[in-house]
Amino acid sequence: MPKILANGLRLEVETMGNPTDPAVLLIMGLGMQLVAWPEDFCRGLVAAGFRVIRFDNRDVGLSDQVKTTMRVNLPLATMRYLLRLPVPAPYLIETMADDCIGVLDALDIPTAHFVGASLGGMIAQTAAAKYPDRCLSLTSIMSSSGDRRLPNASLKVSRLLLSRPAANASVEALTDHFLRVFQTIGSPGFPVAPALLRERLGAGLRRSYQPQGTARQLLAIIASGDRSALLRSIGKPSLVVHGDADPLVPVKHGMDCARKIPGAKLKIIPGMGHDLAPGLLPILSEALITHLHEAQKGGA
Repeated sequence: MPKILANGLRLEVETMGNPTDPAVLLIMGLGMQLVAWPEDFCRGLVAAGFRVIRFDNRDVGLSDQVKTTMRVNLPLATMRYLLRLPVPAPYLIETMADDCIGVLDALDIPTAHFVGASLGGMIAQTAAAKYPDRCLSLTSIMSSSGDRRLPNASLKVSRLLLSRPAANASVEALTDHFLRVFQTIGSPGFPVAPALLRERLGAGLRRSYQPQGTARQLLAIIASGDRSALLRSIGKPSLVVHGDADPLVPVKHGMDCARKIPGAKLKIIPGMGHDLAPGLLPILSEALITHLHEAQKGGA
């Protein structure tokens, strides 16, 4: 479908399923595009009786890049965060939550189940807290509250994520870089064949590659800080999913989210890292669909 206008930006949106079925809004993570939600996963939700909406967040994919004169200096932003000083940013996670509601408004969808992965989980949490009348349920996958006391990513992962491909790198070179990244943060219990991973990464990079947009999204995470108080205000049926082998957002982040969201259910998946590996999808789908159906019954 054509781009829609949401919160002042043109966002790329795809929908699947019957428009009369309950809607599930899928919100992807840092620098990731809507195609990172696997097609089989989406079709499984449709087969379970849900309408699926997935979209490119602002600054990534085929959605608009945010126009700003602000230069992103991540080391400086991180230092200010550690010193508990304000971190200037073009937008915050709250702004991206507003984008989600803009998507629903543009599609004339009054309520939806919010499902987010990583940064998308932070956005989904914020949307559920800020717009309770639009939220049927929340599912937060491999995400965080932003609590400063939680453990950071491993040093190996941090160094890899901060390394940047050359500005003029070819798609092949970019694919090599992101292959190393995803092999490092991926699920050791659900390994992905390198050829399949390379194929999927290459397809995404050919669709779009917006490193400056990803940097602004990361700045939004840093600038938004600790959202623990916001999580405690969520009053919708909530499921928190996390892997016990996540080297980027350690499992304690998921446990923390589940403690802070009132009544949240926690599912820790052994062997899961920070990805949506094909072998994970049956487990994730079963947990999510069960949660969505229970939320539907509770709201009936």
